[in-house]
Amino acid sequence: MQQAELFVRYARLADSGAISAITAEYARQGIMLERSNDNIVENIRNFFVAEYNGEVIGCCAIAFYTLKLAEIRSLAVFTRYKMKGIGRLLVEKAESVLREEGVREVFVLTLSREFFSRIGYSEIRKEYFPQKIWKDCTHCPKLMACDEIAMVKTL
Repeated sequence: MQQAELFVRYARLADSGAISAITAEYARQGIMLERSNDNIVENIRNFFVAEYNGEVIGCCAIAFYTLKLAEIRSLAVFTRYKMKGIGRLLVEKAESVLREEGVREVFVLTLSREFFSRIGYSEIRKEYFPQKIWKDCTHCPKLMACDEIAMVKTL
């Protein structure tokens, strides 16, 4: 992939269908919770997309919990574009925006421990983020059998 053809930008409303398709691919595999198109539209200003030759091929979102704590979530890249550094570019864009906002700590809940370890995240107990548990986890179908790993990075 040539870098000139690939870039990461804030998502637009017109990208909601592509974001929904990308996240649905992972939801079908049980890797990610499904995000409805309505939910994506409602939160579109928190999403970033990777675009390659005019096609949205990856996404991620940020969620703020406090003035100093945020989460990177819904990180996904179409399977045919995996292992090309696109996920890393999406996370770097999200981290850059979080730094600009003054966020000092970012966390993820993931099944991709190795990916996040390579980019500076370290494992931590989920209980370290009660804000996440109160806001999202209590509504999750995996609540009593969560297989995700909490990881954190200081920005």
